[in-house]
Amino acid sequence: MKLYRVINDFFHRYFSDEEAVILFFLFVIFFSLVYLFGKVLTPLFAAVIISYLLSPLIDKIESFKIPHSLAVTLVFMSFFGIVTISLLILIPSLVRQVSSLVADLPRMMAMIQIELGNLPEKFPDMFSEEIVGQWVTSFDLRKIGQQFSAWLPDVLSFSLNTIPSLVSFMVYAIVVPLMVFFILKDRQQLWGSFKSVLPEQRRLMNQIALEMNGQIANYIRGKAVEILIVGGVSFITLQLLGLEYAALLGVLIGLSVLVPYIGAIFVTIPVFAAGVMQWGFNSDLYSVLIAYLIIQMLDGNVLVPLLFSEAVNLHPVSIIVAVIIFGGIWGFWGVFFAIPLATLVKAIFNAWPKHQNEEIVKP
Repeated sequence: MKLYRVINDFFHRYFSDEEAVILFFLFVIFFSLVYLFGKVLTPLFAAVIISYLLSPLIDKIESFKIPHSLAVTLVFMSFFGIVTISLLILIPSLVRQVSSLVADLPRMMAMIQIELGNLPEKFPDMFSEEIVGQWVTSFDLRKIGQQFSAWLPDVLSFSLNTIPSLVSFMVYAIVVPLMVFFILKDRQQLWGSFKSVLPEQRRLMNQIALEMNGQIANYIRGKAVEILIVGGVSFITLQLLGLEYAALLGVLIGLSVLVPYIGAIFVTIPVFAAGVMQWGFNSDLYSVLIAYLIIQMLDGNVLVPLLFSEAVNLHPVSIIVAVIIFGGIWGFWGVFFAIPLATLVKAIFNAWPKHQNEEIVKP
């Protein structure tokens, strides 16, 4: 009887509003479809998100009395033209650097052995010869070379197995832009059709949409700009300092801003490793590390406040949990949209009607 009362009080408090019940089932259906058919629907989701981000540009152009079709064409061609040119410039450079990195692995292993062997001489108070000797023994170049040779057939096999994935990528590269164009062109009709299946009374939905619209758009656009700025500045800085694989590291540093706090920590490892392998423990390595730390500090204290004018008010623990949960469900895209999705959950929780049980409080 007591359990029945607890359950009844719970449903009375959170599901006594008819719109809340409808919204709950809509979200259950949506997340079930995404979870079960996420890979199949990925092109559609990508097209919808890109269209959502480009819509304000079209509205801005139309405010100058430019026809809708022309505005859509201008924005569409400009966006995909910039993306295509950027990929054509970036991908060949990344492929060259990855190939060079693979070919240079034996020399890097030798450099690690040498630097490890020099640690007791350079830092006698921190490293003993016995411990360093064990480390050097564990870095047996002959074994590493044998393992690397054994990996080559697997790498070749993996490359051949990626042909179907490349075909799928080419299909998406054609399908997604087409869907984006038609969504932008007919967005008013599509939005009207979507609203026709929703209930007429949408107070709760409108409140959530109003709270989320500005925050999600601001976050995604700001994050894209942050990736470009941080990645570009990192590449130029590392290139000027003479660090090898500057393009590859610049891309990694740029993408690291997708995962707040955690990304910057993890990317420090390849930056440090690349410096040690090239120069060892000397002033050049320290210059790279100082420059990397300055970039991270400017990103967190200057760039982020400027880009994200409508700050997402989430606790750091909530952000990390959201990255873990949504990243585990949807991979890269789950990580990218972890903060907007967490903000959506928070907006729903804040807007959800809560009816307090009427109880007589005795004096």
